[in-house]
Amino acid sequence: MSKFDQAKMVMKMRKIQKELQKEIIEVEVGEGAVKVEINGEMKIKAVHIDADSVDIDDIGQLENWVREAVTTAISQSQKLAAEKMQPMMGSLGNLGL
Repeated sequence: MSKFDQAKMVMKMRKIQKELQKEIIEVEVGEGAVKVEINGEMKIKAVHIDADSVDIDDIGQLENWVREAVTTAISQSQKLAAEKMQPMMGSLGNLGL
């Protein structure tokens, strides 16, 4: 692969990375009690808790909802990143990676 092709690939990867930074995935659990926002780079942007939907006497349930929301959000973010990177994967093989 020529240096030009390598530079072109690096530019495409940077573009994809910027797109992933801007992509926001929202996950709600507990009928809206907990909402997590994450970007395509798996960086948590926000966690929202609806106080009216949470039983303060059952913190264990809230913890479960937060864990579920974060786990689902990360999984969806990973899937999005994989989908965006898929076209590049064949080209990376040409670099010996």
